[in-house]
Parts: sequence; C-alpha cells; structure tokens
Amino acid sequence: MSSSSAARDGAARALLRRESRALRRQVLLPILLGLCALVATIAGAWLVARLLAALLGHPGAGWPELAAAAALALLGAGLVLAQERAQLAAGEAARARLRDAAFSRLLDLGPADQTGIGERASLVVDRVEALDGYFARWIPAAALAMLGPVIVCAAVAWADFGSGVVLAIAGLLYPVAMALTGIGAAQASRRQFEALGRLSGRFLDRMRGLPTLVLFNRQEAEAEALGGAAAELRRHTMKVLRVAFLSGTALELLAAAVLATLAWRHRALLGGGGDPTAALFSLLMVPAFFAPLRGFAAAYQDRLHAAGAASALAPLLAEPEAPGLLLEEMPPRVVVTFTDVRLSYDPARPPALDGLSFRASAGETLVLAGPSGAGKSSVLRILMGFARPEAGRVAINAQDAMALRPAELRRLSAYVGQAPHLFRASLRENIRFARPEATPGQVEAAARAAHIMEFAESLPEGLDTLVGEGGWGLSGGQAQRVALARAFLRDAPLVLLDEPTAHLDPGTEALVIDSLQRLCLGRTAIIASHSGARARLGRVLEIEAGRVAGAPRIGAAE
Repeated sequence: MSSSSAARDGAARALLRRESRALRRQVLLPILLGLCALVATIAGAWLVARLLAALLGHPGAGWPELAAAAALALLGAGLVLAQERAQLAAGEAARARLRDAAFSRLLDLGPADQTGIGERASLVVDRVEALDGYFARWIPAAALAMLGPVIVCAAVAWADFGSGVVLAIAGLLYPVAMALTGIGAAQASRRQFEALGRLSGRFLDRMRGLPTLVLFNRQEAEAEALGGAAAELRRHTMKVLRVAFLSGTALELLAAAVLATLAWRHRALLGGGGDPTAALFSLLMVPAFFAPLRGFAAAYQDRLHAAGAASALAPLLAEPEAPGLLLEEMPPRVVVTFTDVRLSYDPARPPALDGLSFRASAGETLVLAGPSGAGKSSVLRILMGFARPEAGRVAINAQDAMALRPAELRRLSAYVGQAPHLFRASLRENIRFARPEATPGQVEAAARAAHIMEFAESLPEGLDTLVGEGGWGLSGGQAQRVALARAFLRDAPLVLLDEPTAHLDPGTEALVIDSLQRLCLGRTAIIASHSGARARLGRVLEIEAGRVAGAPRIGAAE
C-alpha cells in the first residue's frame, strides 16, 4: 500500500471515528434494543425446548410455558421493529449532519475549490448516502456481533457446557473466514467510489455542455467515453460484490458445520436416551448464535462503502474552519488599500499579482482595467475571501483585512459577476436571495433601482414570475439587472463588480451603467472592466502582469 493510500485510509478512519462519537446516542439505542431482543429470543427458546421435550415424553411444561413463549415471541418482534426504526433514525441523523458539514465547507471554499461541479455534487449526495449504512447498520451490527454470540454461548454453556464450547470455537473461526474472504475489500471499495465520482462528474459536466457537444458533432464520441467510464465502474462494483458472496458462503458453511456437530453430539439424547431439553435448546440456539454474525456479514458491505466514501469526504471535512476575527459592527464606509500584494495560483506559472499597490478611498469608484490575465479578478477574489495573498498587505479602514474570517469579508461587500446565477424561483425570490429578511417594499425598491420593473411589469405575474434554472427565460441583460438588484438590496459598504457590462448590447449596457452609477454612489466600488464606457464609471487604474502599469517588478534591478 502506498503512503498516499495509507494517508487516505487513515483520514477516512479518523472521520468515521469522529462522527461515531458525535452520534453515539443515536447508534446506542438500536444496540440496546437488539440485545433485549436477543435475551427475549434466548428465554423463548428455552421455553420452546421444554415444550418440545414434553411432546417427546418428558413432562414438565404445559400451557403456561406456551403462553409465555408466545408472549416472548411477540416481545421480540416488537423489539426488532423498534430496533429497525432506531437504525433508520440513526442513519437520518448521520446523513443530515454530514451533508450539512460538507455543504457548509463547499460554501466556505466557494470558487477557491477547483473540484468539478459533478464531483462536488457526488460528494454531497452519493458519498453521504453511502455513509448512511455505516451508522444505521454497521455500527449496531458490529456491536451485536461482539456481544450477541458471547451471550448465546453463556446461555448454551449453562445448559450444556460442551455445546457452549462448540459455539465458542465457531465464533473464533468466523473472523478468520471473514479476513480470508475480504482481503483487498477496502481498496476495491475505494476504487469503486473513485470510479463513481469520475462518472458522475463527467456525466454532469457533459450534460451542462450538451449544446456544445452537438454543435461540434461530438455526442457519439462522448457517449463512447461515458460507456467506458460506466464499464470501469461496473468492474469495480463486481469486485466489491464478490466479497459479499464469499463472506456469506463462509458463514453458511460454518453454521452448517456447527449444527451437524451439535446434532452428532446429542444424538443419544435426541434418540430417547434422557431429557433432551438441553440438547434441543442448544440446537435452537444455533440460528440465534449466527444471527448477529449474519447481520455483521450483511452490513460489512456498508462498512466497505463507508470507507470508500469517507476517503473522499475526509479531505473536505478535515480542513479546519478558516481562522479570523469577526466584525463588531458593519462600517458605514470603507477605504481599501493594497500594498505590494503578491498572489500565485500555480508555482509553475507567473504570479497573478506581482507587487500590486493601490488605494480606493471611501465613496470612490475605482475601475481596474487591463488585458485578460492582468490580475483584475484576483483582486476581487482576495476581497471576497476566496484567495489569500502570499505577501504584501491588504487593508480595510487601515486594518489588516486578512485578519478577518473569509465570511466576514464577504459580509462587507456586494458582488456582481459577468455571468450571475439565477435559481429556479420567482424574480422576487432571486432578488431576496441577497438579504432573506428584506421586506417586500425593500425588494421592490431594489428592483426599481436596477430597472427590473421595466420588463417585469410586462410579465404575467410581475416580480412573482417564475424564472427557469440558470435564468432560463430571461435575456443576459435582464439577468444582469437581477444581479444588480441583489447588490442594491444587500446595501453593503463595498461593491465589487467583475465585467458587469460584458456581452451586453449598447442599449442594455446604458441601462446597466446607469444602475451601476446609482449603486456605487456613496459606496466604495472596485470594478474590473474592459468596457469602453469604463471612464464613465470612475477613476481608471491600468493593471498589467499583476501590477500597476508602468510600475517596476518587485526585485528587479534599479
């Protein structure tokens, strides 16, 4: 096993242990109910053995024992039903906790996470679902597999010591059989989930880009590639299923051997040579002895799936929460200062920012201009907490901005990108997304400020008109105005705009610029723009190769 594989396995085990401790109350209840059901089964089996002995001519049991056995059977069935419900509750609690944690981490990372959208969706959905069985079935099954056979052995040994020894030997042989049939199972399960993640990510990515595939006549080639990924997943899945069949076969062979051994041991008593109660009880306890082990074998696949899923989730959930300070209050105005700021995304490539310095005063609109790759968007990423500079200082109101938590940085700003995302909801709900507690009047005021009412009034339900996923049904300019309305509603002291007029026709661009000028009034605004109308927005600062145009490179000879 390679060091990277061992590290992934160690991180996965650490995640499962941490979550098991957090959910100990939820998983303890089905274990206790399972033990109670086992005790009821043992007591019922003893009564049934006495009744069968009476039928074979050894009186001592009658109607009271029959009634008690029936009552214990009903009690055991009720306990099993309660155990199943408790297991479902434990699984639901685990899924809710893990999905909330994973989704929160993905939101914290934001654009800084370079993982594909399909793989991220697979993490939050498929991988978390795969962990359900670990908490709902595997942990209770593992505990019952350790405690249940010991209790049964003790009960059988009390009735017949030799039979108890036979069961104990079988219990010791079972882990050996499981180890032999499960060699390499964890690695196979992890590879299965890796193949599933690749297939999910590729499929979702290609579905989003389906028009492009059709445009370039690549749909058949992509279908073949998806078929290859599906075949890879099928191969890994069959390897995992093979473990399940082998472990089940080993358990059934062991149970048959124990039953045959006990039948041979008690052949004289069963043939009429004495009171057969202990012999019958020993035979009746064989299924009860192996029931927890069968549950363990059935849940073993849940453990394998959980190991594979946890190895994918662990790197995400193991990352500590971003440190930093909290804002005591929201400042009404902000001054943004960059001093010799450096930022690199890839050591093999030139830095995105290479000693950039500038100052945006309170209430000033600063337009960052320059060619693609000059570093304009990197400035916005730093101010939104999605990137941290390697050197230099970023200050807000003369205080170190990097001392704040990333989420607190985002509280300070309202952001409008060049391709805003609209959710499948009404226009009103899409605007209210920026400030959920806003009143209807505040939402409508933001819509008017962004010129949304000019087209919303012609829609069937006005602001309550449903928008399709990704803004389907709206033009690019209309979607941009919805994003501006969000910024108006957010009412933050710092406005960050990334190419807000890109791909707009002149008429729509004029409307958007009018809204931008009103949005930036009285606020500090930093705009990354290529637009020819950028001089109308505010002071223009030319950036080139990550620094102010004409500024010397840091470390260059004078």
